[in-house]
Amino acid sequence: MRGTMLYAPGDVRVETRDDPRIEQPTDAIIRIAAACVCGSDLWPYRGIEPVTGPTPMGHEYVGVVEEVGSQVTTIRQGQFVVGSFAASDNTCEICRAGYQTSCLHREWIGPLGAQAEYLRVPLADGTLVATPEQPSEDVVPGLLAASDVLGTGWFGAVAADVQPGKTVAVVGDGAVGLLAVLAAKHLGAGRIIAMSRHADRQKLALEYGATDIVTERGDDGVARIKDLTNGLGAHSVIEAVGTQESMLQAIRSTRPGGHVGYVGVAHGVQLPGEEMFYSHVHLHGGPAPVRRFLPELVDLITSHAIDPGNVFDLTLPLDQAAEGYRAMDERRAVKALLRP
Repeated sequence: MRGTMLYAPGDVRVETRDDPRIEQPTDAIIRIAAACVCGSDLWPYRGIEPVTGPTPMGHEYVGVVEEVGSQVTTIRQGQFVVGSFAASDNTCEICRAGYQTSCLHREWIGPLGAQAEYLRVPLADGTLVATPEQPSEDVVPGLLAASDVLGTGWFGAVAADVQPGKTVAVVGDGAVGLLAVLAAKHLGAGRIIAMSRHADRQKLALEYGATDIVTERGDDGVARIKDLTNGLGAHSVIEAVGTQESMLQAIRSTRPGGHVGYVGVAHGVQLPGEEMFYSHVHLHGGPAPVRRFLPELVDLITSHAIDPGNVFDLTLPLDQAAEGYRAMDERRAVKALLRP
């Protein structure tokens, strides 16, 4: 099969790889209908995370089940499925508490390489969610978003305790941040402040439900949020970047007693203990337990109640995956969808 490999920073190639096969009786093999490039893929692409030789890429996927292992009971050949970026059994005590990305038997999908024609999915019964029927082509991008960025934005909103009528601020205007706006709107937020400097992303944020746009960053961004909230800060802030600046901006934009939901993959983030002690700000986040939300998200997408697929503003054949990485790295695209 064809699959995407990262050889070194900036060096993405689509080449022939071995077809995946059933390795464990709980596995499934799916034929990829659509995959995509994630903002977190850009960390190794930019050399911020180490690249140790040719590495399969991609952890967001939807597709059709081709084969299942002998112990798979709920997923069947021919079903169209959506899966999380982390495989989980969905039965252990941690999964039952809603934190499937910390499953006792967790396996990351990324090393298996979802930017390809086929994918082996471990723990298929616990990881994959089938759609009610074969989806129409216009719904596929939205279902693909549910595999990570929508589920991650959703968790950010839940972790930030978004409540009806309250004020929410979103730090980060990538796909996760934009879909966190959508999630906050669906959860009933009364005011949603999107922090963005890019006109195309501001437009999409407004379409998803943002009521205000703040272009300032850092201390200036915090001051602007305070100006908009009578000096108090937002009730809920969603951090969707993962840098020191973005995390502190999120915390300092939150009122005492408010909540920060952090879902940006943290790189070099250090928290000032004394400031946190006196802030009375709640912090909750981490790798999003997408599997917790997938059944609801699939229903919302297939019923056309939400349309997260608009976050994909570049569609390419799999063979042009390198251009998808370049476009996102250069901020010419919010998110690139790949069609095998």
